[in-house]
Amino acid sequence: MRYVDEFRQPELISRAADEIRRLAGTERHYRMMEVCGGHTHAIYRFGLKDILPENIELIHGPGCPVCVLPMGRIDDGLAIAHEPDVIFAAFGDMMRVPGTQGSPLEHKARGIDVRIVYSPSDALKLARLNPDKHVMFFAIGFETTAPSTALTIMRAKAERMRNFSVFCNHVTIIPAIRAILDSPDMRLDAFIGPGHVSTVIGCRPYEWIAQNESKPIVVSGFEPLDMLQSIVMLLRQLKAGEAKVENQYKRVVPWEGNRAALKAMAEVFQLRPYFEWRGLGFISQSALRLSDKYAEWDAEQRFEVPGIRVTDPKAAQCGEVLKGVLKPHQCKLFGRECTPEHPVGALMVSSEGSCAAYHNYEHRKAAMVSLSSIA
Repeated sequence: MRYVDEFRQPELISRAADEIRRLAGTERHYRMMEVCGGHTHAIYRFGLKDILPENIELIHGPGCPVCVLPMGRIDDGLAIAHEPDVIFAAFGDMMRVPGTQGSPLEHKARGIDVRIVYSPSDALKLARLNPDKHVMFFAIGFETTAPSTALTIMRAKAERMRNFSVFCNHVTIIPAIRAILDSPDMRLDAFIGPGHVSTVIGCRPYEWIAQNESKPIVVSGFEPLDMLQSIVMLLRQLKAGEAKVENQYKRVVPWEGNRAALKAMAEVFQLRPYFEWRGLGFISQSALRLSDKYAEWDAEQRFEVPGIRVTDPKAAQCGEVLKGVLKPHQCKLFGRECTPEHPVGALMVSSEGSCAAYHNYEHRKAAMVSLSSIA
């Protein structure tokens, strides 16, 4: 297969769904967690949940970096934005994420210099074009986006760009999976492994999940047939009593990862002792910061950062949804006070957030069915 349409052929999808039903049987219930937010989005976008048997339950994991960022880190970044002559640069999906005093977009409306960029190198270009300003790039993402941040910092050092810094919020996927497995209220049978992250780190880092936790994991692509084939592979392992790491996304993911990207990350970053995740609390060695060698481009070294800790609104149940304890629609605010137009929790902000995906596809689909029945 070479083209997207080939991964969406109805006949092949139907055959894959039949194989899943055959393997799943009716004797037991299967709980599989898709770690990546892109997978969650694909599940709802393509209606995959509707063609799976009832005894296969997909649990939405913490694979959306915007969603797991605690509110206090947003407040810290915006505190830097209020410094004189600072330009706050961030990706577009950060713009509506709420802090305690509003989102970056709301701060922009109040006169703070907030800019959307499409890459870290765009933020560096802003610094070149505004030598009398300091550009602070709000870096966020898993290992997927960390290499581009690392390369940009290396370029800033090579060019001696003193008016550029990075507020680093890059997180790592493996400690988050470990925290989920250590959670006493979480019962899982298998994992659909993240595709984008694995293009960088490869498949080897997941081997402990199979070896130590006896949980099968299949690294998956994002098209309907990718997802369904991954579920077939997981069911075959579970039926055979096996637990191993398999790579369904071989056309993109190398087993050993991207060596050049990993080398750039090792050059620029080091692990933080601990980092706070929304819904999961503090997880040791789960995030990156700039190494001492690049401290001059570390916004947390250049500016006074408040170090704010903020609890989420009590009514918003982002933590329970992030851990898969609740489904999005079971949150008290879902579709009422919390919508994509007026998000209360971070899971409703990003398109990869499980609440936003559910609202955009499942929730609206249910509303359309209800309206058609009235008509």
